[in-house]
Amino acid sequence: MGAALPLPTRRDEEFRYSDLDALARIWDDDAQIIEQINVPAGGKDARQIILPLAKNGVSVTNYHIHIGAGGTFALHIILAHADYARAKIMVTLDDGAHFEMGGAILAKDSQNIEIVTHIIHAQPNATSNQVVRKILAGRSTGSFLGKIDVARHAQKTDAAQSVKAMLLDRGATANAKPELEIFADDVKCAHGATVGELDKMGLFYLASRGIPPILAKKLMLQAFMGDVFAEMDAAKRDDATATAIAILDDLL
Repeated sequence: MGAALPLPTRRDEEFRYSDLDALARIWDDDAQIIEQINVPAGGKDARQIILPLAKNGVSVTNYHIHIGAGGTFALHIILAHADYARAKIMVTLDDGAHFEMGGAILAKDSQNIEIVTHIIHAQPNATSNQVVRKILAGRSTGSFLGKIDVARHAQKTDAAQSVKAMLLDRGATANAKPELEIFADDVKCAHGATVGELDKMGLFYLASRGIPPILAKKLMLQAFMGDVFAEMDAAKRDDATATAIAILDDLL
């Protein structure tokens, strides 16, 4: 790694929701380390960022991913248990490549957790799909900033983002900032962001069937998160789901 960069400010768009005081604790150490991943043409790879180790209550993970022609890469993320946690993902896709991401943000108290992505469709026929679910309790903050760039000659691009947040308390804050920069004309790009609370009628229905309130909430939240892990293989999906459910016990 080269010379350390200065600590970001609120003027830096991708840090607009960050806890800069917390980030300063590790800025000159772990916060600027970038892991490079290269998927060769026709290759297939997958990674999981599951509760990355926090240092001084702060966890920052940076990935730069290049997916060669016809290659696929799947990334699944669970962020929790930190005063401030951040995952920054930059992906460049070649012709016919595919990137799949599922991210879960689980926060309570005054925790601040964010996922930031920058997906670059550099060549034609590439596809990307990002699914992010946030469950926020107390006065926590959960943020997703997702930028998609489509190069001028990257025709037949198909890119999608789905971002949903569930607020368990009125003091929690959910931020979503999708950004599309498209220079090609034959593309399919879609994004959606919603914020809501647990459905009271759904909880009433489960209670009428004798299901205790906490278990009812957990079942509804487990279903809410389901899409995050849908594309994982069965064994890893079960492990990730079990991890997320254990965290829910701490939020409810």
